[in-house]
Amino acid sequence: MRLNNTKVYKVYLKSLKIRRKYPYPANNLQYLDMNKIEHIGIAVSDFNAACSLYEKLLNTGVYKVEDVESESVKTAFLQSGPNKIELLEATNDDSPIAKFIAKKGEGVHHIAFEVEDIVAEMERLKNEGFVLLSDKPKLGADNKLVCFVHPKSAGGVLVELVQGIG
Repeated sequence: MRLNNTKVYKVYLKSLKIRRKYPYPANNLQYLDMNKIEHIGIAVSDFNAACSLYEKLLNTGVYKVEDVESESVKTAFLQSGPNKIELLEATNDDSPIAKFIAKKGEGVHHIAFEVEDIVAEMERLKNEGFVLLSDKPKLGADNKLVCFVHPKSAGGVLVELVQGIG
């Protein structure tokens, strides 16, 4: 079956109009140059209860617990196959996690993507018009350099860039 060139042209024109109206489409994650999803971050208010729940759910234990003082958060990592979950509990009322839970409740907080060169990726994303929450990578949990992409420029999703150290 041959495509009608007029229909293809109309679809193309419509996509141009949509791009002008919404310069960063909701599915703009497709434009990110990421290796893989590194982990999914979940905000929790009761750390011990959440650890127990996810250990039962994933049938695996927490392999690492860590305080990240710069973000005022306590983290726990679980892994099932290649998939990792990061549980996040606020360590004070002013932390981003405490504010997130107060506004939206417990649940998925962010999706983290592994990158080879976080500085180059940050520069690329800035050039593409994404808003980053920091100018330089920070030391995060699990021995990683991290940077967050503002959800308003990523289709409503808080995206974390992560690069392993060493």
